[in-house]
Amino acid sequence: MLWKEKDVRGKKTDFYDAEKLENMVNKAREYVNNPLKELVSLYLFMKDVQTKQENRLRRALFLVSDEEKLSEERLEKFSKGDFSDVKLYQLEYTGTVLREIQVLARTLLQTREELKEVRKMIEGNVPQDHVLLTIPGIGKLAAGIIIGIVGDIKRFPRPESFVAYCGLDPVVERSGRIEVRKGISKRGNKYLRSLFYFLAETQYSRNPTLLKFYEAHKDKLKGRKLYTALARKLARIVWSVWYNNKPYEVK
Repeated sequence: MLWKEKDVRGKKTDFYDAEKLENMVNKAREYVNNPLKELVSLYLFMKDVQTKQENRLRRALFLVSDEEKLSEERLEKFSKGDFSDVKLYQLEYTGTVLREIQVLARTLLQTREELKEVRKMIEGNVPQDHVLLTIPGIGKLAAGIIIGIVGDIKRFPRPESFVAYCGLDPVVERSGRIEVRKGISKRGNKYLRSLFYFLAETQYSRNPTLLKFYEAHKDKLKGRKLYTALARKLARIVWSVWYNNKPYEVK
């Protein structure tokens, strides 16, 4: 918040400074502490950092070898400067790149450990009896992320508005009587969109509603189109269960 008011001393007028400081104080008073929201924000930030670290490490590894696997065991060895199980190219810059790999491996291991701790904290902030946990395939981490990002589900009076917030609403172009569907809008929250897609792809068989949808559409839709449709279906299920505060039921 403070960085947004960095121009407090931009103008040399007592009135301007006082006004800006008053705005800062008002904003601080309006802030409502939400532990789960803060933890989810931290978790998603760290996941982004982890992805960048992994990509950088794979790039560095690619420069000196033809392998890109980043198993926990391999990272442990790399962090200690042990490259005995990797066939290395003997190039002028190999030594420098290996040092980079060692530093990145050590940093990535630390990030993964800290992510585990934050994950436990998120799961600890989700009530055991939260209605979202009645949906097959949604565990405490997924529920915590959804709750932390969305906040109050009552902000979305209709399932369509929630689906749009998740960026899973279809883009439809019409010309006269012709209607063309061009994928999803991707205008909503990228983290929710990715989460619902991941859950749809990996957990659909555990959810009777999604499994029925999958069996009914697997011949018409293929690959990403099918899983995107499943993700949209899951988002509507989440909205219905949460908005109405009623446990999941197979219809």
